[in-house]
Amino acid sequence: MEKSHGKDDKRFLLSLISEGEHQQQDFKYRVDDARKLAHSVSAFANTDGGRLLIGVRDDGHLSGVRSEEEIHIMRLAASKYCQPKAIVEFDTYHAEGRTIVVATVPPSDQKPICAQDEDGHMRAYIRINDENIVASPVLFALWRESQRPQGAMIPYNDDIRKLLEVMQGEQTLNQIVRQAKLPRHKVITLLAHLIRFDTVKWYYSEKEFVFGLG
Repeated sequence: MEKSHGKDDKRFLLSLISEGEHQQQDFKYRVDDARKLAHSVSAFANTDGGRLLIGVRDDGHLSGVRSEEEIHIMRLAASKYCQPKAIVEFDTYHAEGRTIVVATVPPSDQKPICAQDEDGHMRAYIRINDENIVASPVLFALWRESQRPQGAMIPYNDDIRKLLEVMQGEQTLNQIVRQAKLPRHKVITLLAHLIRFDTVKWYYSEKEFVFGLG
């Protein structure tokens, strides 16, 4: 439900803006594409949660939302372009004659929250520092697995042995698949399982997801 605040709005907004954009905060100058906004909603929901300050330029200046239509587009982002539907709370603030909307997205317990891209494909995003990144297929598998009760670890077998033998340092998914000579879908499943049991760690480095022994 949308809320409106009247007291100390400017002071509150400036305190948020002073933090800049980071893992749990993003600025949006304007909203004219619900799909792009849905990417941010997905990223926050799949990571640590966060808030979008809508009507704030990248440099922190207040520009304000232009109309009720922008608020409608924001609602579409959460309801139409996110699957499953993401939880978003909209609060409106008024400062310097402008209306700023703060959209707060809690971390979801139904990961992955996917968002529709420009081609109509549903993709899951995560938030890393101040960027929204398309999630690795391994994270997707990890979220799916995490929805199930945690059972015993997969018994040590030839597939796991091959996988662990080639995991020297940090490597991408494609590098691991090539070296282990295992089907890609099997490597994804095994990595997700090993991450869940803290045997393998994932990192995002140089614009790529990499994996290494924990």
